[in-house]
Amino acid sequence: MRRTTRPCLLALAAVLALSACGKGGSGQHGAGGNGGPQTVDVPQTVTAEVPGTTPMGQRVAVLGFLNKRNGLSQDLTLKPGQAVRVGDAIVRLRACETSASWEAQRLTGAFVQLDVKEPRDPQDRYRRVFSGWLYKETPSLNVVEHPIYDVWPKSCAMKRPGDEATAPPGVASASNRSSAPKSPPRKPAAAAPSRAPAPTLPPARADIAGDTAAANNPR
Repeated sequence: MRRTTRPCLLALAAVLALSACGKGGSGQHGAGGNGGPQTVDVPQTVTAEVPGTTPMGQRVAVLGFLNKRNGLSQDLTLKPGQAVRVGDAIVRLRACETSASWEAQRLTGAFVQLDVKEPRDPQDRYRRVFSGWLYKETPSLNVVEHPIYDVWPKSCAMKRPGDEATAPPGVASASNRSSAPKSPPRKPAAAAPSRAPAPTLPPARADIAGDTAAANNPR
């Protein structure tokens, strides 16, 4: 009896020790309980633009809008926060942005939302078919997948510090150039006519000179 009781006691002690370790380990998971991921709300920390940058509400974007059913396209001029209704679609502009002049890749983007009216809906409800950034230079990054309507950005009017173009040294800017017409090039002066050479008299012969002297002094 003593030999069989001792192994049982040792096994029971081992089980109690393992259970104690399990309790201690479970208490280290923190507030999550089971240790799974938790979703939290992170506040937006960017509340202002860089000084000198056009505020978002003052930027102006031009969006192209196409109705594939009739092939008609038109330009929509909107500011961030504005929306326009075209037929059964509502186009809303949330933001627009252009790359800085010093960046290697120039992009023109607009955050657009497109709502389309549900067909045969007695309550005239709209369904959002697109919400995201669209880019003029690289339209393949994001496209509006709708069988009837299409939207794409064309321009975004805004300024930021450092976007002023400067002329390279030694090159005059267009504003500094004179608007007066250029004078015609001067013609080369005509060469003065050369004077004719003076006629040369033939040398006097001795006999002619003697005859002349005899005629002047008759004897």
